Amino acid sequence: MAERVLEQCRLFNEGVRTGDWGGYLERFGDNATLRIEGDPGSPYVGKAAIAAAYVAQPPDDTLDVTSVTSDGDEDVARVAWSAGGGGTLRLRWSAGRISELTAEFDPPA
Repeated sequence: MAERVLEQCRLFNEGVRTGDWGGYLERFGDNATLRIEGDPGSPYVGKAAIAAAYVAQPPDDTLDVTSVTSDGDEDVARVAWSAGGGGTLRLRWSAGRISELTAEFDPPA
């Protein structure tokens, strides 16, 4: 199960580096929900809304996955951001696509 999280994070980093979010967004289901802690526009519901959010305010910080735990269709990944700090990504999958992704950030040290 960790492979699907690692691949999604690889696609995220590719999007940060290239500005092409196509591969990253392709893995979201049509009715997926993206929640980003601290983002006033969150949650984004539906692939079109998620895509629009990435176009309007593309992330500029890559991440490294430090651990993944999986339980059925749910994965929890701990990440370290290249600009510093860490966080948690919670992914729920349905039929091989992300149905829900929640990004939480660790408080500053």
